[in-house]
Amino acid sequence: MGLRAHRAISWIGRAEACDDDDEDARFIFLWIAFNAAYADEREFQLVAPGERAAFVDYFGRLVARDGARRIYKALWQRFSGPVRMLMENRYVFNPFWQHHHGIDGFQDWEEKFKASSRSFAQAFQAGDSVRVLSFVFDRMYVLRNQLVHGGSTWNSGVNRTQVRDGAAILAFLMPVFVDLMMDNPQEDWGRPFYPVVE
Repeated sequence: MGLRAHRAISWIGRAEACDDDDEDARFIFLWIAFNAAYADEREFQLVAPGERAAFVDYFGRLVARDGARRIYKALWQRFSGPVRMLMENRYVFNPFWQHHHGIDGFQDWEEKFKASSRSFAQAFQAGDSVRVLSFVFDRMYVLRNQLVHGGSTWNSGVNRTQVRDGAAILAFLMPVFVDLMMDNPQEDWGRPFYPVVE
């Protein structure tokens, strides 16, 4: 209870610090506070197979249209250190948390972690941008769950490295992803959730 309250209060404080005209951020921070107060983290640990497949499909379409290799250069040159740090961090590895929560089938999380590290190294060595993105975003999905579902304290001193690195990677890649989408409007990028309806 104490940790839940502490986390919720931290996110409420962050929401209160938002500029008056930033209602979107205020809402998101308050929702994180709500999640911190009520959510059972075990419900949010798994990346649904359909969502993982959607990630891989999306990354494949982006990489196929990235003639300038901006994604590759970001992963192998600009962010190779932070990407490797994410891959070596057990706190953003989902099976670690499954084991920590006592969920059956994850007693061997350390072996899974080593196997994942080997698979990542093979993909990195082979220059496989789609697989590397998939590994990186799997780790960042765990980080996202920790933040969005209230499993962390706002601006805490704990786990700052992965938050900082994850934010830097996203801040660089998201404009590249959007540019590639805008440069390829003929591509079927999928239907948006909750389209504007008149």
